[in-house]
Amino acid sequence: MSFKRIALLTTAATILTLPLAARAETTLTIATVNNVQMIEMQKLSTTFEKAHPDIHLHWVILEENVLRQRVTTDIATHGGQFDILTIGNYEVPIWAKQKWLYAFDGLPADYDIDDIIAPVRESVSDGGHVYALPFYAESVMTLYRKDLFDKAGITMPEDPTYDQIRTFADKTRDKANGVYGICLRGKPGWGENIAYFSTLVTAFGGQWFDMNWKATIDTPAWHGALQYYVDILRKDGPPGAGSNGFNENLALFTGGHCAIWIDATSAAGTVYDPKQSQVADKVGFAANPTGSFKGGPSWLWSWNLAIPASSTHADAARTFILWATSKEYIQLVAKTDGWVNIPPGTRVSSYKAPEYKAVAPFADFVLQAIEHSNPNGQTAQPRPYVGAQFVDIGPFQAIGTQVGQTVSAALVGSVPLDKALSSANAAADHAIAHAGYGKH
Repeated sequence: MSFKRIALLTTAATILTLPLAARAETTLTIATVNNVQMIEMQKLSTTFEKAHPDIHLHWVILEENVLRQRVTTDIATHGGQFDILTIGNYEVPIWAKQKWLYAFDGLPADYDIDDIIAPVRESVSDGGHVYALPFYAESVMTLYRKDLFDKAGITMPEDPTYDQIRTFADKTRDKANGVYGICLRGKPGWGENIAYFSTLVTAFGGQWFDMNWKATIDTPAWHGALQYYVDILRKDGPPGAGSNGFNENLALFTGGHCAIWIDATSAAGTVYDPKQSQVADKVGFAANPTGSFKGGPSWLWSWNLAIPASSTHADAARTFILWATSKEYIQLVAKTDGWVNIPPGTRVSSYKAPEYKAVAPFADFVLQAIEHSNPNGQTAQPRPYVGAQFVDIGPFQAIGTQVGQTVSAALVGSVPLDKALSSANAAADHAIAHAGYGKH
């Protein structure tokens, strides 16, 4: 690999194995995100507690940006507030190298680790060891309202372009009746608006850094992407788009207020569930749109359950995580809430299940998107890092958050676009140089 990580991250991790001693009565504190699938996990965890009366669960469920801040601070300071963390495939390899996570060695045969979709499994591994177990995973898709497209006399192609998306959003917009042509993430955060916006920048031929680790934010590609993003959301998006993240747009789409939504494939189960979606029978799907640059890295994200090295209840935590990411748990969700609501994107066996295929018309599309996801793909110009929605280095969390705030400010009109990008570029250059990257 041609890039380097900061010296802090280059020390090989000591493999922290899980104790197997018998335990007394234990309370596990679990930090997780307030997404639909995690709320369901909390609800169904009473089944786990009945089977394990010596383990009690204390849930800390947080909005995504707050969760990231809390768990990062806690693990970096060895605070020990949490026994189980919900973290992404961005954090896992970085934190593993810091010796901050237990390794899941010696998994039982019936857990079937090889059933985890290969790119997802690889994204939470480092040095031949798995450091977190995937709860759900996702790529990206374009969801749209077939009824609104029919009414407008337009057809969504399997592989739309961003020029076509602009036209479709214009033609399906009906603000008088509370229908908006498009919904996109606007809430600032490296895992919120930047997760989507990074893919838009790639489609416009851009990237975060060049081969010398100089920021490439104040460039024509970023200007084109930001202008497109601001224009389409101001013209065709819902009011308050700058405050809408994944969950807010999910509520808008399932409530019938969005004609088009480009976001994570993990939304599909909720969108197609008639118990949770007013438009379940009216939804179509297509690939992520392309721009002037076609190809490059593709979206791969997973929410994973991990055990911080500071936990004193690692054995009990491992027991819960094995249950929550197992085939048994998927069957429990299917039985309780229907197959369409199972945690998506993790197990090949789920996508082979005829019960899932029967209720999830998107199943084959999503499986193929995840199996062929390529965070290592090349951007229009060479780059020294990997990742589609993030840059796989420690400093990116702060850089991405700051740029996310700048992009949001441009969207709501509080900062001119040119000034937003020049200030973001300067801030990224300063941060990356301070972290010791490249020649500045």
